[in-house]
Amino acid sequence: MTSDSADVAGFSQMQSWSVNPYSDGELKRLWRQPVRLFRLSNALRQKSCGDEVSFVINRNINFTNKCTGTCSFCSFRQRESYFLSAEEILRRAAEAESQGATEICLQGGLAPEMKLEDYCGMLETIHRAHPKLHLHAFSPMEVMHMSQNSGVAVRDALQDLKRSGLGSLPGTAAEILVDRVRERICPDKLKAGEWREIITTAHNLGIPTSSTMLFGHVESLDDRLEHLAILKDIQSETGGFTETVLLPFIPEDNILGKGVFGIDLLDKLKMHALARIALHPNITNIQASWTKMGRNAAAAAIDWGANDLGGTLMDEAIARNAREEPRISARELIELIESRGRKAVQRTTLYQML
Repeated sequence: MTSDSADVAGFSQMQSWSVNPYSDGELKRLWRQPVRLFRLSNALRQKSCGDEVSFVINRNINFTNKCTGTCSFCSFRQRESYFLSAEEILRRAAEAESQGATEICLQGGLAPEMKLEDYCGMLETIHRAHPKLHLHAFSPMEVMHMSQNSGVAVRDALQDLKRSGLGSLPGTAAEILVDRVRERICPDKLKAGEWREIITTAHNLGIPTSSTMLFGHVESLDDRLEHLAILKDIQSETGGFTETVLLPFIPEDNILGKGVFGIDLLDKLKMHALARIALHPNITNIQASWTKMGRNAAAAAIDWGANDLGGTLMDEAIARNAREEPRISARELIELIESRGRKAVQRTTLYQML
């Protein structure tokens, strides 16, 4: 029996796995064997999620691009600065809800003048007017920023955000959770341990989060595996992650991209498959980002272990493939999913199927 056949045959017992049997060495071997990687990730996806591929109808509101950060991969703050008014934020939220959105995602730059009360006020303004919208808001870096600017503990800031209507936290600002890599691409950003502390504090307060990985720049395969191991360890501790989103680095319009040219499609697809295997059975939702990969490449990731295509977004200004429009319709997402022979299902932020 071949090694991939033996692995697939053994998956009938994987529902009872409490520990993933794949070591880093075995995961590295899988990386060098794309056919086996493809088959294993699909077997695990089938057992965990079946043939359903989910999406959420949502809207991104990037409320400002003013930022004190120095991340070398960022093109967001390079543009002419802006700050959305409360009226404009409310208008966009109302428009989103009228189009069937169940989620508003709020993220922005690290504006130096913003304090905790500004972030809470934003949440309260939307929540009062649109109480049914789930507010998925503010990265761990933004939480640290508001905490420091207001002189309060992270835990207290998160509690205030939750009281103001926060439903969940995006697990962005993770990039690669290896400080050696972070020193090269985002030296002024929070450290890996600080990211973990904010995320686990949120989970312990009953605030779920997503998790992310920005890959395909200066990191090694070992760095990617260390990152995934940290995510898996957090999930075994708290159970607070809703998903893992794989974000390929986009080299256009940023400093890092002048010397790093990104990765090819096979590397992007293999990374989704590797994440599916490495994170099993702790994190079962693997999201392919159509904004970073492009529509067709994200759809192809469905065949490599992904079971979610994210959201309609309606706006996306922070980082996206320049060839992609900043929005996609629910109908287009359904067609992409069905083109891969899968069943499209609409979900909420917290993966309740609608």
